[in-house]
Amino acid sequence: MNLRHLQYFQVLADMEHFTQASAKLHITQPSLSHAIAELEKKLGVRLFEKKGRNVRLTKYGRIFREHVDRALSELEKGEQKMRTLSSPSHGRIDLAFIYTLGSHFAPSLIHSFSSQEEFKDITLSFHQGNTQHLIQELKNDKFDIAFCSLLPEEQEEIEFIPVTKEELVVIVHPEHPLAQQDDIDLVDTAGYPFIFFNKDSGVRPIIDDLFAQVHVTPQIICEIEEDNAMAGLVTVNYGIGIMPRISTLKHFDVKVLPISNPSYQRYIYMATVKNRYLSPAAVQFRDFVIGYCQGTVQ
Repeated sequence: MNLRHLQYFQVLADMEHFTQASAKLHITQPSLSHAIAELEKKLGVRLFEKKGRNVRLTKYGRIFREHVDRALSELEKGEQKMRTLSSPSHGRIDLAFIYTLGSHFAPSLIHSFSSQEEFKDITLSFHQGNTQHLIQELKNDKFDIAFCSLLPEEQEEIEFIPVTKEELVVIVHPEHPLAQQDDIDLVDTAGYPFIFFNKDSGVRPIIDDLFAQVHVTPQIICEIEEDNAMAGLVTVNYGIGIMPRISTLKHFDVKVLPISNPSYQRYIYMATVKNRYLSPAAVQFRDFVIGYCQGTVQ
């Protein structure tokens, strides 16, 4: 069904006069008559009937108009929404980030972006999860941009841009034997029960590699998904953990031990799908992040 014909139908139904309606639509009267005739042929009913020099809707025309009005109204709303979403200054960006970035990095970055006068009217939505989940949903077009770890398996369709570093630490209960130390060699953790991130976590492959480097097989008593859960379990002395140094650790009753051996580099990446359209607002945010984080990954 021709959208233009529906628009012509709506105008003629309002004005009830072919000459006036064609003038408003800036088309000839024969063109309008032809469009209405085609629409009636398609529907198999008469939509208009003569009333003196004017026309009026038939019973079927009135029923059809209810649906046309709703349909054209929804299309207009959709068009307006697309204009808003695609606006460089009023668009919407769907962002996602791993749990460990929720306490400091993500809020600081978003605050700096939104504080810029030219970006203050851009709407941001936020989502959290582990790296595996975020990358999958990024591919599914749920997010525009995700901040996460680098997955061990190859992701040819994803562009990963390093934006910051993240320190890993061992956390123990203040009364744990290891709490007497100021830093930790992972060799010294052998034999102690560990609370570990699950295998879907982006940091898990890095932690596994660190233990492999010192030839230690950690004694894993449970696996969790989120960093605060790990800190909470360490607080009750359920085990020890290894996790990113997040700002909220100061609110937990744990001893934080920097890792002295082995050495490592833990990066956080901004991920986008290669060759997929990004709205002007999302492009501006991506470029802002690159400038904001410049020099932090050297």
